[in-house]
Amino acid sequence: MISQTPAILVMLPLMASFCAFFSGWWFKRACFPLTIGALGGCSGLSAVILKTVFTQGSLRYRLGGWPPPWGIEFHVDHFSAFMLVVVTGLSFLAAVYARRLVETELADRTALFWCLFLLLVTGLLGIIVTGDMFNLFVLLEVASLTGYALVGMGRGPALVAGFRYLIIGTIGASFYLIGTGYLYAVTGSLNMADLSTILPGFYSSRAVKTAFVFIVIGFGIKIALFPLHAWQPDAYTHAPSAVSVILSTAVAKTAAYALIRVIFSVFTIQFVNGFLPLFELLCWVAAVAMIAGSVFAIRQTDFKRMLAYSSIANVGYIVLAVGLAPATGQGLNPAVMHILNHAVIKGCMFMAACAFIYRCKTGDIRQLDGLGRRMPWTCMALLLAILSMVGLPPSAGFVTKWNLILAVLEAEKYLFVVVILASTLLMIVYFWRLVEALYVRAAPEGRRTPIPVREVPAEMMVPCLALGVLTFGVGIGWLSGILTPVLEAVNAGFGLGVS
Repeated sequence: MISQTPAILVMLPLMASFCAFFSGWWFKRACFPLTIGALGGCSGLSAVILKTVFTQGSLRYRLGGWPPPWGIEFHVDHFSAFMLVVVTGLSFLAAVYARRLVETELADRTALFWCLFLLLVTGLLGIIVTGDMFNLFVLLEVASLTGYALVGMGRGPALVAGFRYLIIGTIGASFYLIGTGYLYAVTGSLNMADLSTILPGFYSSRAVKTAFVFIVIGFGIKIALFPLHAWQPDAYTHAPSAVSVILSTAVAKTAAYALIRVIFSVFTIQFVNGFLPLFELLCWVAAVAMIAGSVFAIRQTDFKRMLAYSSIANVGYIVLAVGLAPATGQGLNPAVMHILNHAVIKGCMFMAACAFIYRCKTGDIRQLDGLGRRMPWTCMALLLAILSMVGLPPSAGFVTKWNLILAVLEAEKYLFVVVILASTLLMIVYFWRLVEALYVRAAPEGRRTPIPVREVPAEMMVPCLALGVLTFGVGIGWLSGILTPVLEAVNAGFGLGVS
C-alpha cells in the first residue's frame, strides 16, 4: 500500500477538483470543505511518505504496471519527499487563508477557483514525484495553465497580466519541450534514471548540449530568474489576493526544485563542467538578480509589487547556491534551505499584504500609516517575516545567508559576499519604508487610511501568524540540527560532499 502513496497523492487533489467543479452547480458551499479535506489528506500523506523514505528508502510506483523506460514512473527520494511536505503544507495554509478572499473578490466564481486551485496543486505534486521528462512537461503545463487562469480571474489589469504570464510561460515550456525532444532523439528514453546512465556516452553530442541549454532557459523563465522575469511582477501584483499567496510560495519553489533535479540528476555535474562554465555563469546571473531585484523593489509603492521584485532577488539566492554547490562542501545546503525559508517568509508577507487589501482596500504602502496599532497581529507576523528576510539571528533568513556566505568563502569567490551584503542592505531600505508606515507614522484621520480598520478574521490571521512564527522556528530547526538529515540525504542523493 505504501508504494502506491505517490500516485494517491497526485490523484487526491485531481479527483477533488472535479468534485469541486460539479458541486458548484448545485451546492457551492461544498467546494471549500472538499478543498480543505483533499489538501489536508495530501499533507498527511506527504508526512507519511517523508517518514517512509527516511526509514526505508526511496519509493517507486509504475503507472499501469509498465516498467521504465517504457512506462511512466513516479519516484520519491529524500529531496522530493521534503518538497512534498513543503508544497502540501503551504497549499493547505493558503487554502484556509483564501476562503474569505475568494468570497469577497470572486463571489461569482468560487467553484471555478477551487477547481483550478486543486488542479494547480495536482500539477505541482506531479512535478515533484515524476521520474519521466515528458511527464514532467505535462504536469508543468497542468500547473502553468491553471496558474494563467487563476491570475486572469482578477479584474482589470489582471487579464493583461494573465495573458503576459501565458505568453512568456508558454515560451518557457516550449524551450523545455524542445530540449526534452532532443534528449529523446539521441537516447530513445525519457525516464530520468535511465537518461542519467545513457547520457555519459553522448556528452559530446551537440544535440545533448542544445537540449541542456534549452531546458535551463525554460526553467529560468519558470522561476523568474533575472532577466527572464518579465511575467512575474504583474502576475503577483494584479492576481486575486488568494492567488498571489500560492504563486509566491508553492509554484515558484516547485520550479526551482525541478531545475535542480534536472541539472544534478539527469545531466550530472560531470556533463555540465565538461560542457561550459554553467555554474560560474549561474553565480553571476544570480548576483545580478539579487541586486537588480532589490533595486527595483525600492522603487515600488505597491506592497505586492514590491514583494514580487523581492522574490526575484531571492531567486538569485537559490541560483547562487546552486552555482556554488559543486565547488564547496556545503553542497546544496543553502539552496535547499532557502527553498523552504523563502517559501515560509514570502508566504507570510503576501498573506499580510492581502490582509491589508482586504481591510483597507489598498496595497499602497503610502496609505498604510498606523496599521501596526489597528491590525496588531497581522503586522506582528509581517514584522517577524521582515526581520527574518533581512537576516536577524536565529531566523530562517539568517541561516540561508550565513550558509551561503560560508559556501562563497569556501569557493574563494569573495565578491559574492559583497553582493549578499549589498542585497541585504537594499532589503533593509525597502522594508524599512513599510515598517515606518506601520509603526512610526501616525494614522491620518480620515485622510488616506480607511477608518475604522480592524483585524482580519481568525481564519486569515492564524495562517499568517503561523508562518510568521515559522520564519524563526524553521531557522532554529536548521541551527539546532533537527532538519540536518534532510540536507545530508539530498546531498548524498546527488553525489555532493558536505563538510
